[in-house]
Amino acid sequence: MLSLQEISDRMEIEDLMVRYSHAVDTHQWHLLDEIFTEDAHIDYSAMGGPAGDLASTKAFLSSVMPNFSAFQHLVSNTSIRVEGDHATARTMCHNPMLVAGPDGKRQLMMCGLWYHDTFVRVDGDWRIHQRVEEKSYMFLAADAVPTS
Repeated sequence: MLSLQEISDRMEIEDLMVRYSHAVDTHQWHLLDEIFTEDAHIDYSAMGGPAGDLASTKAFLSSVMPNFSAFQHLVSNTSIRVEGDHATARTMCHNPMLVAGPDGKRQLMMCGLWYHDTFVRVDGDWRIHQRVEEKSYMFLAADAVPTS
């Protein structure tokens, strides 16, 4: 049976991952400072992005996310292992996005991936210390509606 502390840790970590999705989907890059450690390493290379520190990740996201007219980061099926003030997790992410194609028509980009995260407790709060994406799938589907 899980202790109350273990239940709390797991719920706080799941909430942290949801807060990440909301920060990215609302373009509130400053909120990532409350989600990652100052020395975090974030690796998006499996899905075509860069690997780097928090500052370079925020710069990357702020430069590419405006290219998408709609998007959602849906996270689920999290497997969490907590050991004191350290934890690891594997979380599924489904990420549909709309992007303008070369002909001006919208294209639906579907991305499926897993986040492999390492967490640490900092001043009583969980933070992501390392995030590495693992690609499952990515494809584009054309839409007949022109972008506006």
